[in-house]
Amino acid sequence: MAANRVRLASGLDIGSARTRCVICAVEDGRIRFLGAGEVESRGWSNSRVAHREQMSESVRLAAREAERQAGISVDAVVVGLGGDSIAGHDQVGKYKFGRPREIDQSDMAYAVEKACRQQLDADRVLLQVFPQDFTLDGNPGQINPRGSKASRLEANVHIVTTSAFEHQSLVSAVHEAHLAVEETVYEGMAAAYACVTQEERKQGVAIADIGAQSTELVIYAGDAMVQSVSLRVGGEHFTKDIAHDFKVPFDDAEKLKLEYGCAILGLTADNTFIEVPSTEGRPSREAPRKRLNFVLESRADYLFRFIEKKIQECGMDRHLLEGILLTGGGACLNGMCDVAELVLNCPARNGLPVGIQDWPEALNNPAWTTAAGLAMYSGRLKEQRYQKRTSPGFLSLLMSK
Repeated sequence: MAANRVRLASGLDIGSARTRCVICAVEDGRIRFLGAGEVESRGWSNSRVAHREQMSESVRLAAREAERQAGISVDAVVVGLGGDSIAGHDQVGKYKFGRPREIDQSDMAYAVEKACRQQLDADRVLLQVFPQDFTLDGNPGQINPRGSKASRLEANVHIVTTSAFEHQSLVSAVHEAHLAVEETVYEGMAAAYACVTQEERKQGVAIADIGAQSTELVIYAGDAMVQSVSLRVGGEHFTKDIAHDFKVPFDDAEKLKLEYGCAILGLTADNTFIEVPSTEGRPSREAPRKRLNFVLESRADYLFRFIEKKIQECGMDRHLLEGILLTGGGACLNGMCDVAELVLNCPARNGLPVGIQDWPEALNNPAWTTAAGLAMYSGRLKEQRYQKRTSPGFLSLLMSK
């Protein structure tokens, strides 16, 4: 496959546990899978970049494997960011005309820009902007006011910011792996981009991207993002709970979680016994499987109670008609959707990538949803750049920076 015959779209998900790279081809407005690579992540400590050189090596290895599968080289990627340095806020941009006049697209864009210009702390950078709606002369809830007459226009937007230091460290690690950064985007949005349809956003939907050390939560209502937050609870916390309760090393606790674990009691044979490794020189021991699942259920309940609180804060409790979609490696634990439904009182399912042709069945897994979304976002950028396609109206602003 010659590089000059296709436009390549590449996404890089640098998680704290695994680094994943997806390469796709953009052809005639469609995106097709070419290759993927996955390696163990290195260089992280408590959701922060601790060793940039180690992280760069993980990026290089994941990209190399994806390139090997695709049979083609890439030079730029869209990179996802998450973790506890992420913060989401609602802001308002006010634009006064002085006298009533007809509003055009440039007025809407300027009002959004004014909302973004509000002062950020010196150690923060603006990652993404998500317009919600507009207010005309005090009348809220206008989705696309173009053509209406008003003397005052207000843009209501949701912005996502991150640590300037963490952002630069991540970008530098990718550069050191000899890859250019096409754009950086919020991982929660990337997961939603891969698994949530426009109609589902309109009906109200939440996406919880459960990573190793944090969970990225985004909530949509009527096409607009109304909440984005990074929760300091992830898959590793489940494993640490097991390690503490069973007095076993972290790696052994992870094996117990993956082989026997379930996030809710009663879904598996809880009356059976499992073999628990012991320290070197001592024989293994048995423990009730119910005890393991109780530990996991307690942590899952804690996570979704946390999510429930964030849903209530933005006024979306009882309004998630499409429920919640779980993505990330942490969503793979058996029973997670069941706990989500019990706690949140809404439908819950795994969020899987949709919209990529030839997506392998082996990767049809919530752990790959974010990486797929990053590649799809890269494809969207390629379409805009090379075909110069325009999409006038409010939705064209939905996921722009």
